[in-house]
Amino acid sequence: MKKLFLFLLSLLLVNCSNAPVSTPKRPQDPTSYPYRQEDVTFTNPKAGNSLTGTLTIPSKGKISKIVVLITGTGPQDRNYASKGLNHRPFLVWSDWLTRNGIAVLRYDDRGVGKSTGVFDTGTTADFADDAEAAVNYIHSRKDLKGLSIGLMGHSEGGMIAPIVASRVKLVSFICLLAAPGVPAHELMVQQAKDQMRLNGASAEDRELTVAGMRKIYRTIHDNAGLRHSELKLKLDTLLYRETRNVPLRLLQGRSVDEVVKLTSARYLSPWFKYFILFQPADYLSKVKCPAFALNGTLDIQVESTTNLAAIKNALQKAGNNNHQEMALPGLNHAFQKAKTGAVSEYPQISETINPIALKTVSTWISQLN
Repeated sequence: MKKLFLFLLSLLLVNCSNAPVSTPKRPQDPTSYPYRQEDVTFTNPKAGNSLTGTLTIPSKGKISKIVVLITGTGPQDRNYASKGLNHRPFLVWSDWLTRNGIAVLRYDDRGVGKSTGVFDTGTTADFADDAEAAVNYIHSRKDLKGLSIGLMGHSEGGMIAPIVASRVKLVSFICLLAAPGVPAHELMVQQAKDQMRLNGASAEDRELTVAGMRKIYRTIHDNAGLRHSELKLKLDTLLYRETRNVPLRLLQGRSVDEVVKLTSARYLSPWFKYFILFQPADYLSKVKCPAFALNGTLDIQVESTTNLAAIKNALQKAGNNNHQEMALPGLNHAFQKAKTGAVSEYPQISETINPIALKTVSTWISQLN
C-alpha cells in the first residue's frame, strides 16, 4: 500500500486547492437580468440557523414551477463558486432556467456568505434539513404557494434532493445532476480508480490504493457505534502501521505524524463518517414524484453508467412511473465539454455549463404537468 497515503493526501487537496491558475473568461456569466431578483432569508428551525439566498422570478408569461438549487460537497455560496475555478455554475443555471420561465431559489450554505450556522460540523442529513427549509419557505409565501416545487441538486446535492423528496410531499419533482446512485463507499473507490488512471498510475498501484481505502472504510463501518476517541484510536493505529511503510519521498516532505493527522482528521469528520455509510437507494426507493437524472460520460467523480443504473433501479423499486436517466457524451462532472474529465481541466475550460445540458434540463422541467 505504498501509494495509498500519497493518494489520500491528494484527495485532501483536489477539492479545496487554492493553487493559482489562469482564469479564462466566463462567457456564460449573465451580464443582464431580464427578470425579477429578490434577496431572501429563511430559517431552518431544526438547527436554528438562517439561510440567505436569491430568488429569481420570470417577468413574463405564466409561471407554474420553481426550482431550489442544492450545492455539492464543501461550503458553497449561492452561486456554487468554488475557489480556484472561477466558475459560478448556479448563477448560470439560475439565469438559464429563469429566462426559460422557471423560478429559482439558490442560497448560501450554512456558515457561508450571509447564512448563519456552522458548516464544518454538518452532515448530508443536516444539509437536507436546510433544503427542506427552503421548500417550506416557498410554500409559506402567498405569491409562490401555488407553484410546483422542484429540487435540483448537483453531486452531493443530488443525494440531498431524494432525502427531502422522500419525506416532504410539497416536492413535486427532482433533477439529479451527476448524483450518486451506488453506496458512497463504492463511489469513493471508483473515484480513486478513475483519478489515478488519468494521473498515469499503474494498475498495481490502483489496486493497492483501493485495498487500503477499503480497509479504512471497513474500519469506520465496523466501528461506527464507538465513541469518537475510540474510533480515532483504531483508525490512527491502522494509518500509522501503513504510513511507516511508505518511502519518505512519497510523503512530500511531511512526517508520518503529519500524514496521519491530516488523513485521520478528514476521515473522522462528522460529514465523512455520515457520508461513507450513505446508501442513496434508501431514499431513492421512496421517491414517488417525477425524477430526472443527468450525467456526463466523462464524469470521473460520479461515473455515469453504474450510478445512473443504480438510480433507475431504486426509482423502479419505488414504483415511480415518471423517471428518466440520461448520459450526455463528452461532459465532465461539472457538465462542461471536456477532453478527459480530469478535475484539473475544470478551471481551464471557459464553458461553465454545456448548452445541451442546460436545454435538456429546462425542457424536461417545462414538459411536466
